[in-house]
Amino acid sequence: MTRAFSPYFDPEFDSLSERINGPPCRVTFDNESLEDRTIVKIDCVKKQGQLLDVVQVLTEVNLTISKGYISSDAGWFMDVFHVKDENGKKVTDQNIINYIQQAIGSNRAAASNITTQTRKLLDTDLHGEPTAIEMTATDRPGLFSEISAALADLQCNIVEAHAWSHNARLACVAYINDQSSDTRIDGNRLAAIEHHLNTILHASITPENTCPESSSQHRDVKSTGLIVAGGSEGTMTTVERRLHQLLLSVQDFDVPPTRPECPPGISLGMDAGGDQEAEKASVMIENCAEKGYSIVTVQCKDRRRLMFDTVCTLADMQYVIPHASVDSHGGYAFQEYFVRKIDGGALSTESEKQHAMKCLEAAVERRVCEGIRLELCANNRVGLLSDITRVLRENGLVVLRADLATKMDKCVDITFYVRDIFGNKVDMEFVKSMKREMGLIDLAVKNDKVVKPNSAPATKPRFSIGDIFKSQIERLSHSLVTYM
Repeated sequence: MTRAFSPYFDPEFDSLSERINGPPCRVTFDNESLEDRTIVKIDCVKKQGQLLDVVQVLTEVNLTISKGYISSDAGWFMDVFHVKDENGKKVTDQNIINYIQQAIGSNRAAASNITTQTRKLLDTDLHGEPTAIEMTATDRPGLFSEISAALADLQCNIVEAHAWSHNARLACVAYINDQSSDTRIDGNRLAAIEHHLNTILHASITPENTCPESSSQHRDVKSTGLIVAGGSEGTMTTVERRLHQLLLSVQDFDVPPTRPECPPGISLGMDAGGDQEAEKASVMIENCAEKGYSIVTVQCKDRRRLMFDTVCTLADMQYVIPHASVDSHGGYAFQEYFVRKIDGGALSTESEKQHAMKCLEAAVERRVCEGIRLELCANNRVGLLSDITRVLRENGLVVLRADLATKMDKCVDITFYVRDIFGNKVDMEFVKSMKREMGLIDLAVKNDKVVKPNSAPATKPRFSIGDIFKSQIERLSHSLVTYM
């Protein structure tokens, strides 16, 4: 009798990897325990850069972290976060919940295609595959406008751009493509664009626009097909993280000296920090010898994306965070990180501690803009950004921060933070005049930092917005559409 045998397949074979390496990340949402916040619990196998990945995902969907506990000893990563959505309410949107669970669970490719403020999702069908150009430079009044004008002259269409200015340094990431074909720019032409932009960034700096010391600051432009950042392997690089890295690379944590002959504000490169005493973070570092940790504490005014900024900077300085706790109360945030160097051990020297403290202070301040926020929506065209920034520059307003993104219908959303060239806050009567005199062109204006009126009598604005836009308004009118 012939005996037939068939192979045996263990029904649990598919879960063998999970049983060997541990279960995948478990992400749970609790909307019952707290009255006004959602508790997000994350349990998974520990891996390098896990905390940054988690915080970055929560930031991408605009959640505000009000409290958090992090522990990752013994090969296991356990986090608890108290969060609110962008409207200050519990997280109930199932699309957002699914996205977080899939993204943190190492399945970002399957995550919902949610467009976020942190990571703009470019439509390659609409724009082709754009080229990302990264720039760092010594900042000076009008530099961002000069960069925009140069790209327009070179027939480059800007489909997305982001720029931060801090402590006399400018970092900018711009996505560009060819104006005529709306396609990726070829290598030969890209080399010419780099050369032209480097000429602008390395231009002679005269006493009229900045202090002599700033002429020695680093300037650089480079182009890449994709934004590539350092950090832990597997970490998704966002534009905002890249801006942090670019500013860190040019040492924006060092404040340029103020010279008596330099106008206030210009000597600081139009720092977005505004009132430094009010916004400056308190950072302290002490060692825990018995555990081999350095304990880093950060105290400052609370705001969105604060934890992302600090965790991102610690990761970029090659520090590992095994434990952490964050809390906010009464508008102030308290963060405590237990860190080690990536090769093991605490921060051993005073110079290491001082360097880390300055870098964290800069990370907190970079995003803070006390200038006026301007929001526009327009039909995108070559030279649009150049035209708008030139109008601002020619009339004494400096761009502290800029964000531009093209939507599916080829409309472009532009957000500027601007202030007076001498570092003064823009007069609110001036802003009201701007809104009145722009007429049919809709411009959303927000004053993110409310300025308390002083006892001095009100003075008439130095110039009218009508004078600013008079010569350019007719040309801009055909391209600007009502802001939705």
